Parts: sequence; structure tokens; C-alpha cells
Amino acid sequence: MPVKRRTVLLGAASAGLAPALMSSPARAAGSLPLLASLPVGAPDRRVFAAGEQRFAGYLVTLAPMTNDIVDTDPYGFMGGGWWRTPAQPFNARVQEHVFTLSWFYANQRAWNPYHRDPALLGRLDAALEHYLKLQNPDGSWPEYAPGERGKASSGFGLGYLAKTLANLRQAGALPSRRTELEVALRKGVDWYLDPANTVVWDDPFQYTNQAVAGVAGSALTLRLLPDQARWLRLQERIRYVAKWSQSPAGFFYDPRGMDINYNFEVMLPEMAELYLHSRNPLLVSMTRKFTDWFGYNLLREPDGSGWLTYYAVSDRTATAYYDDAIPDPDRSILGSHFVPAVPELGAFFTSREDKAALRAGWAADPAPVPVLAKQDTSPRIIAHAPYGETLPTSAAKRAAIARIPYLRQDHFTELRRDEVENQDYLYVRRPGFYLGAFFGTRPGSVVKAGTGFLWHPVAGTVIHAQQTSTGCWATVRNGKADAESNLVAEYPSEDLVRYRTTDGSVSTDLILGSNSVTRRVAATAAATEQVPLVLRPGDEVTFSDGTVVPYNQTRTATAEALTIKRGAAVITITWSGNRPASLTTSTRTYLRDQSRRIHVLRIPHDGVLETTVRAG
Repeated sequence: MPVKRRTVLLGAASAGLAPALMSSPARAAGSLPLLASLPVGAPDRRVFAAGEQRFAGYLVTLAPMTNDIVDTDPYGFMGGGWWRTPAQPFNARVQEHVFTLSWFYANQRAWNPYHRDPALLGRLDAALEHYLKLQNPDGSWPEYAPGERGKASSGFGLGYLAKTLANLRQAGALPSRRTELEVALRKGVDWYLDPANTVVWDDPFQYTNQAVAGVAGSALTLRLLPDQARWLRLQERIRYVAKWSQSPAGFFYDPRGMDINYNFEVMLPEMAELYLHSRNPLLVSMTRKFTDWFGYNLLREPDGSGWLTYYAVSDRTATAYYDDAIPDPDRSILGSHFVPAVPELGAFFTSREDKAALRAGWAADPAPVPVLAKQDTSPRIIAHAPYGETLPTSAAKRAAIARIPYLRQDHFTELRRDEVENQDYLYVRRPGFYLGAFFGTRPGSVVKAGTGFLWHPVAGTVIHAQQTSTGCWATVRNGKADAESNLVAEYPSEDLVRYRTTDGSVSTDLILGSNSVTRRVAATAAATEQVPLVLRPGDEVTFSDGTVVPYNQTRTATAEALTIKRGAAVITITWSGNRPASLTTSTRTYLRDQSRRIHVLRIPHDGVLETTVRAG
């Protein structure tokens, strides 16, 4: 078998040498030692510091993940399909777990038996060799094809490789590989921060979270490898992001619309990391503007269990709710570093007291720590852990919630417009309800236009549009919902909105009363009015002909109304004429207790129908 030159550890443990200071001679392919599995029963949950409990899942996954690193050909490829697709040797994103391996190697903890483990170091070195070979001559890294210049793969890669360099420095390990890393990082920063780089700085500016991740990785790199000229370029790119990445409506473009998940769980934490390294005040201003926007789009359940989101207009993902208290791993938690400067943001984070209780419960759980599922192993979870958190107290969170616009006021009409993208986001608060709607150009196919939600101050969210044609709040004609079209809207008055499909097949008058919302629909052919209702087990749901609809069941009736009684709240939906209607259950549930379930009301008609939702 031919011998290849590799910078790996050879025999250091048996020779009694310090592995952190060694570079190996040549090693035969296929001879990297395997990383030992954890002892039976390990780890002990009780020995983890509260803020480091999120490492436990990665600890039990480390051996199988590390041992899947290829030590034949392609040497150093992090195989096994643990992270990102396509799971191919050309995909640099697959290699991002070099950070994970480096952290466990460099950091001594009572629960970490892999500290200074020579087998871990050897396989880490192999993975770094492959990762660095994937870098293109211009400093970028590929993701979906060999040689591709990837925005995400290069941006996130800068952060993980910079953190890996910091860990290797801390451990005094692999000096030759550290030198290679420094060269690669400088090249990557120069490519990423170049204003002429149209891959990153595209026009119009898209996928803001990816670009900000690259700038944050560049900031960390420049903390490790100081360079004044590059630092000035970094500040200029922050100014560019501040100018172009955020819609006038308040969200961050992802790609050119809003997305609940990417804005809150990816973009905001990346911004927080960038802020911790740069302290640029523009990032606080952006967060303040985003927080204001977010407050219109998260719907607080009155029992305090959490939030439903206006995810029907999310451009990429389907995050429909957030529990009030989120256990680790919590992807959003790094964003809490903005809470001291933007207290209103604290409304959306788990309180310190609740997080402490969740962590105490985790520590007391006798169940073994489970191995992470493949692809569900994001290195971001532990990469953000060393930064800590600044969660709000319970009192501060309650105060921030009280300042949410629709909880603070009971009458407003807020129209947020993005004229460049031709997007209108409408929010209407009246004493009996809070309603959201979207009109204009849909930024992506998953976005559903028109009326999107109806919230009641006592009952909570009653109507909640889905991202599907069969679950959006819409008029369905010939199998297609008007919500799947771009809707042209006019606003004759504060209490009237007129909108239509671009082909004129469906026109709607939206009439807003103090305690009611009416939709007057005119379609050019027979259609079905479709209303996605959020129902709970204790609700009393009855058609006007007396037909009772038990929770999680389907019923049909010939009726002119449906009544929902939820505690002291009564919501009545009426429609013009006594006609066949159905209420159909679904598998879609919300929040950790899964007690809120979507049931879809459908009312067929000949093309003309008036529907009114009234809060009693």
C-alpha cells in the first residue's frame, strides 16, 4: 500500500509524548485510530454546567461522527451523512464539524474524556486537510458542486474555521496546520469582504443571514489575525448590510421576503456574534427595527403558553410557533445579547428563571443522553455556547410582552410597505380582534397572500393560515386558492380593503368593524371559502343547525353559521345563505402540548359569498 504524507499524530500516547506539540511523520492510508466510545452510562447529566448542557448530545455523538471521517480516499472527508446535504466530498459545509472536534480536543471538562485525545486530533487534522483543499484559489468554498463559489459555504465556513483556529491555539496543537488555516482565513476574508464580489454582495441583496455569518466570521478572524486595512473593510461591509439587508417593513431579506425562522433563529444570532466582536451600533439599530416588526407577527396566546407566528408569509421555512420556554438546544439564544440594548426583544426569549428550571429538569432526568440524529447536528448550537447569554428576567419579559403593539393598544391600522419588492403587510387591531394580511408580489411560492390570521384578546389565535393550498385562508376556485396568487390591493379607508387576483378571477372586499371582519367575495366561477381554525380540546363548536363538532373530528352540516365557545369568548362565523359546509380536522398542531389543532372550515358557493367573523 502506498504511503501518503499526512500531518497526523502517530504513537504519541504510547510514547508518553504531549500530543498537542507533535506533528506526525507519514502514515499509511486507512490507519487512523478510531475514537473510543463513551463508557456505558456516560455522561452524567449532573456534572454539566447549566450553560453547557447543550454539549451533551454532541458528546455522545462525537465518536460515531469522528470515526466516519474517511482515512482512505477521499482522505479527511467527514462521511456518514452527519451534517448538510449533499453529503459529498466536494461540499465544504459537510466539514464544518471540524469546529466540534476541535472544541472537544481543546477544552477540559469533567465530563469530556476526549480532551487531548490523540485519535481525535488525528482525525481532526485529516478533516482539516480535506477542508482546506476544497478552498478555491480566490478564497471561496463550494457547496453544491466542485469549484462552486458558495455564499453560505464560504460565510459559515469562515466562522467555523476561525473558531477551530482559536481552539487549536488554545491547545497548542498542530502548528503547521494552524499556519495553513491562517493563510486560508485571510484569503477567505479578502474574498468575502470584497465589495465587488457579486456572489456575496448581490443586487438585489439576498440571503442576508448568510452574508452576515460571513462578516461575523471575518470579525472573529480579524480578532485572531489583526489587520487594520481588513478591519476598516469589515466596518464598511457592516454599513452596507445596515443599508441594504433590511426591508423598510422591518424584516431581513431572506431571500427577498420575510422568514420567521431565518430572521430570528439564524440572522439575529449571527448579528449578535458580529456585534460582540465589533460593537458596531448599527447592529443595535437594526435589531431595534426588527424587534418592532417581530412584535406584529408573533401572536401571544393568552394562557402564556407561547406564540403562534404569521408564518404563512415566511419565504423559506414553516416555523409556526414558539413555546414560551424553550429548552436547550435553543438556536436563537445568542440573539439575547441584544436584550440589554433592546429590552423589547426580551419578550421573545425564554426568561432566566424558566431557562434555569428547564436546565434543572434536564440534569435530573435519569434517561441516557441520546445520540443526535444525522443532519440534526448543527455545530452552531455549541459554537454559540461560549458567548453565554443575556436572557431577560421573568419580570422584564412580562414588561416587554405588555409593550407588544396589539397588546398595548386596541385600535390601530398599520400598513408596512416595501415598495422595491411591491409587498404590503397589513396589521389591524380593533377591540374585538387583531388581523394580519399580505398583498402585492409574493416573494416565493410557499408564501400565501390575503388574510392570514385572526387573534382574539381572550381566545387567542382563532384563524391561522397555513403555507398550503388546502390550509390557507382563501377563496378556492378550480382547485387553486387566490392566496396562491399575487393580490392587488387598494385601501379606500381605514376600515375597507379591496383586493383581487391579477387575472380578476377573484375579488374581495375586506370590511373591518370594531368586533368583526367581513369578506365579500366575488369569483368568476363556483368556489369554496376556506377558513383554517385553531381549535382546542375544551372548545364547544356547533353549526347553526345544531351539529356539534367534537375536537379532532370532521363533520358536515347544512347551516349558515359556526360558533366557537372558548371559556368566556364566543367567536361566530356566519355566511350568506343556508348551505352545505364542512369542518375537517388535520394533523397540524401547535406548541409543546399540541392542544391547538388546525381544523379547516369550507363553504362551497356559486361564486358570491359574504363571510363574517364576529367576536362576542
